[in-house]
Amino acid sequence: MRNVAILLFDDVEVLDFAGPFEVFSVTAELNNYNLLNVFTVAEQQANIIAKNGLTVLPKFSISNTPKIDVLVIPGGDGAKKLLDNEVILNWINTIHKSTEITMSVCSGATILGKLGLLNGQPYCTHHQVYERMGKLASTAMAQKDKRYVAAGKVYTSGGISAGIDLSFHLVAQFFGKAVAQKTAQYMEYRLS
Repeated sequence: MRNVAILLFDDVEVLDFAGPFEVFSVTAELNNYNLLNVFTVAEQQANIIAKNGLTVLPKFSISNTPKIDVLVIPGGDGAKKLLDNEVILNWINTIHKSTEITMSVCSGATILGKLGLLNGQPYCTHHQVYERMGKLASTAMAQKDKRYVAAGKVYTSGGISAGIDLSFHLVAQFFGKAVAQKTAQYMEYRLS
């Protein structure tokens, strides 16, 4: 059983977190909740106002979250503010040391860049974020034609919907293509 934690923060892009949440949680559901435990986490266990006004209550705060095997860092306008949030940056840095996978979606890559986790590594992100990434992580190697990229245990995905593709990739990596296909069929999603 792997614990999948999805970080939430104000102005998070909805599909950046909801897409991976759906892929991982449907995989869990279709397999009697024996494969994955999926939950949300934020700095505080209080309402998060996502992009365009969606209100979400995270299940855990960073102070009471269970062990995290897979950490999902979404993007959105709120990711810019996280670059100056030492509490969250320190927490991510600490959690990353013990994760199996740390993944970003869209501009969530900027947080990985700020922490130095992409130095000398290939990555991808939203097409409008590459210029900013060049300043944050000048030695990171942009892969602008990729939907997702793996660099050791750090995975990055392109903009918004690409997080769904990366999530399916991880389901297949963890549990095999048949499990990923079963989830995709249920979700009526075409795997490439």
